[in-house]
Amino acid sequence: MGTNATVFDEIAESWYRVHHWSRFSHELKELSLRWQQGRLLNIGCAHGPDFLPFRERFELWGLDVSGQMIALAKRYAAKFNLQVNLAIADAISLPYRDNSFDWAIAIAVYHHIRGEKERYQAFLELKRVLKPGGEAFITAWNRWQPGFWLKGKEVNMPWRLRGRILYRYYYLFSYAELDRLLKQVGFTALRLSPEKMHRSPFPLLSRNICALVKK
Repeated sequence: MGTNATVFDEIAESWYRVHHWSRFSHELKELSLRWQQGRLLNIGCAHGPDFLPFRERFELWGLDVSGQMIALAKRYAAKFNLQVNLAIADAISLPYRDNSFDWAIAIAVYHHIRGEKERYQAFLELKRVLKPGGEAFITAWNRWQPGFWLKGKEVNMPWRLRGRILYRYYYLFSYAELDRLLKQVGFTALRLSPEKMHRSPFPLLSRNICALVKK
């Protein structure tokens, strides 16, 4: 599948505890005000914290390649009284019709996809399911964040679990590469910027690249 499905199945319960709230809550709240209402797709939704800013006025849909994450997303939805349509599926083959969604979010998803063709296909799928004029918010780890300068564009990040170490695959985008790829797919890039938690005066060194694009 070109993803970390098996690893995330194993670490899902501990991930649920460690990442109970969204790192991008400020960005997502702004988007909920910008978009106001409509059908929203959350690609790679994990256990579901990124749904919370859209709990009112939006029809919520989500998918993840990890079945265990989807099971936890159902638990999270019940906890916060969210009405969400959930599916186990891969970002490179979305199980939805063309032009199905007004908006989409994909938090920390595409950097987990192994293979240049597969990443390109995943972005094509995102574009396919968006309605004309629809927008998507995407985040990916930045190649030039401190700590990764000497590690190359592909890394395996450890997760400790009950005395074991499991590794998650990451492909590290630069701002220029992500911008170029999104435009090749046919998106209009409205904005590429650091996450709001980034405090350095040097935006190109941010941990995450946040992209807002339009079909």
